[in-house]
Amino acid sequence: MKVVILCGGKGTRLREETEFRPKPMLPIGGRPVLWHIMKIYANQGFKEFILCLGYKGHVIRDYFRQFQWETSDAKFTIGSPAPVVFHDDCEESGWQITLAETGEDTLTAGRIHQIKRHIGDDEHFLLTYGDGVGNVDIHACVAKHLESKSVLTMTIVHPPGRFGETACNAAGKVLAFNEKPQTEEGWINGGFFCASSQLFPYLENGNDMLLEKRPMQRLTAEGRLHAHRHEGFWQPMDTYNEFVLLNAMWAKGIAPWKTW
Repeated sequence: MKVVILCGGKGTRLREETEFRPKPMLPIGGRPVLWHIMKIYANQGFKEFILCLGYKGHVIRDYFRQFQWETSDAKFTIGSPAPVVFHDDCEESGWQITLAETGEDTLTAGRIHQIKRHIGDDEHFLLTYGDGVGNVDIHACVAKHLESKSVLTMTIVHPPGRFGETACNAAGKVLAFNEKPQTEEGWINGGFFCASSQLFPYLENGNDMLLEKRPMQRLTAEGRLHAHRHEGFWQPMDTYNEFVLLNAMWAKGIAPWKTW
């Protein structure tokens, strides 16, 4: 089952970090949050990815173009046509990645609609955003989706606490870190969708449509949107404080999304 990741947004709430790179490329522990998301899926056996590019998509293209150079020891001879020899097999060997340009200003529904040709004849595919991590059981979401025979199954999560106690200086050094637990009240969209190919007709009104508006409202009205409850860890990277928080958790060795 292919994994579609929405990587094209401008990340305006993180403008201080996204002026020169797209939000999925913001690092956690030296690796882009996009890599962390892909590792969550790959660890559960889903290794075929379609990345919907937009804002500064060339940064993501360059990252994967140079990936093995950055992660492996290499031997080559200057001026020789002999191929480069990489001495290490990286853990990401075997990942299949389609880099799909979907436009800088395209909204979520339009991005998904544009990659229909890359889904091919598959009846179902996985879908998520490029800025949220969690110890989500993807197979459980798929099972719920197939059991309910829905067009779209959405993982829902408890809203995380707002991490107001995190303080840092101008250079980004954490001065104080007080983790709040996730609230146990209410549920919100946590991304990590499983979708049927029947979703595409709901997305045909152009690039200026949000998946989260009319398409999901129509699916709800028709009883074709279902939810998979995730009680575990989930955290988006929407703000600078959340960016600092996720990096602090990684540095402290308390990153619940690291299931690999």
